[in-house]
Amino acid sequence: MKHLFRPGTDAQAPTLVLLHGTGGTERDLLGIAGVVSPGSAVLSLRGNVLENGMPRFFRRLAEGVFDEEDLLFRTNEVNGFLDEAARQYGFDRGNLVALGYSNGANMAGSLLFHCEGSLRGAVLHHPMVPRRGVRLPDLSGVGVFIGAGTNDPICSPEETEELRRLLDGAGAGVTVHWERFGHQLVQAEVEAAAAWFADAYLRA
Repeated sequence: MKHLFRPGTDAQAPTLVLLHGTGGTERDLLGIAGVVSPGSAVLSLRGNVLENGMPRFFRRLAEGVFDEEDLLFRTNEVNGFLDEAARQYGFDRGNLVALGYSNGANMAGSLLFHCEGSLRGAVLHHPMVPRRGVRLPDLSGVGVFIGAGTNDPICSPEETEELRRLLDGAGAGVTVHWERFGHQLVQAEVEAAAAWFADAYLRA
């Protein structure tokens, strides 16, 4: 997968796996990563799927309707790439926290849903429920921050609460932060994610 890797300055901090939104690139979330965990190593991916020339992490059939077969294939593809990248760059495969926005947040959520042990935690900005009717793996000890919009036209508050319940039911520790800026990722949401991340992963 097209990607970039930046070593960190804090060997104990989790490596951040950055997953952009539709039409983004591996550079989109670098600034946000610097706010959330300045000392972390960063592995930032570009999605392998193109939709009208715009990179994504998996195909969709319509707005909000995922191609589940492709979602599963691409989720396993990303998970396998994380294994390869850990060997290539020498970071701790068991100490990864995903940071995703929109389509990238959905891919991070799918990793949690389908690939046990793939992530130590996740920062999900405006995610949807990646898949319904499946049994989630044991997510005990996995922390999840969800940034959501009370007026998000793409991901309704009801869907956010459904995702929270599913992750809670699998044992994850879930924090939801609400804003009123639709599907936008705003500074206050990033700062809330940074505070959550510091409490969860950086303070002894």
